[in-house]
Amino acid sequence: MQLYSYWRSSSSYRVRIALELKGLDYGIVPVHLVRDGGEQHRDDYRRLNPQGYVPMLVHGPHRITQSMAIIDYLDRVFPEPALTPDDPGKRATVLAFAQTIAADIQPLQNLSVLRYLTETLGHPDPVRVQWSAHWIYKGLRALESVVAEHPRHACCFGDTPGLAEVCLVPQMYNAERFGVDLDALPELVRVTNHCRAMPAFQRAHPDCQPDAE
Repeated sequence: MQLYSYWRSSSSYRVRIALELKGLDYGIVPVHLVRDGGEQHRDDYRRLNPQGYVPMLVHGPHRITQSMAIIDYLDRVFPEPALTPDDPGKRATVLAFAQTIAADIQPLQNLSVLRYLTETLGHPDPVRVQWSAHWIYKGLRALESVVAEHPRHACCFGDTPGLAEVCLVPQMYNAERFGVDLDALPELVRVTNHCRAMPAFQRAHPDCQPDAE
């Protein structure tokens, strides 16, 4: 099993956490998103993944793109430990939480979006940082309310990490990178710190990757 990954990509980070939580053996194939204009644009990578993004998981004959699709695949092929609950209502809550990050927050601070802001529209770097911090905080503030209205557990919706934490921890890493004020997010900070103490999350951390800078 091979994961095409960039050390600081939060989407790649999600998949690494899922792989680690499930105790799966995998190799990292680094794809540098900045060097030489971005290795994701090279013809050899585009032949594998026409969209030119990371992550991409190769498992046997399967070549799977998009982090949420990869995580769903892993949860079906390797069902233990499950990353989403069986109960339909609880499952919907977890999926909504995860999709808020994967579909609403993270895309607005994706490297390609930030490059368009600076390189095409001509905004200076401080605007890039302000843009990212604004959308991250707005999304996380809503998720803080979601977690706060549920009974308190070690994690967002239970005592063991699952899909919610797989998506949350990388997004909190990005929040810190962009200087988001976390004082108004005590529940998300608490859950994040709890997860960061776990070996699976530590092994998946960007600083522990073979291509970390």
